[in-house]
Amino acid sequence: MLGHMGDKWTIMTITMLVDQRRRFNELRRLIGGISQQMLTRTLRALEADGIVSRTVHPTVPPQVEYGLTPLGQSLAIPLLGLTAWVLDNMQTIEQQRAAYQDKTLALQD
Repeated sequence: MLGHMGDKWTIMTITMLVDQRRRFNELRRLIGGISQQMLTRTLRALEADGIVSRTVHPTVPPQVEYGLTPLGQSLAIPLLGLTAWVLDNMQTIEQQRAAYQDKTLALQD
């Protein structure tokens, strides 16, 4: 379960649904880089877990909206905190990775 909830696409999908319900193509544009197939898989898995609700409006063509359930909203709180931490520390982490890689390469010589 942790692996699934910690997945990059899952986290991005949940964060895009925090403030409002969204249609599929809007989600795809907002997330960027996600394929249609991967977004479909992610939304289906989140719906199966009770994190996301899917509403089909009786129009032609049918309009489908996705939103967070109360369970999804409760999950969004720690995920938003994690996302903020990553953004705040990304530069430091990248510097640490570069230093580690340099050190590893120097040991190989």
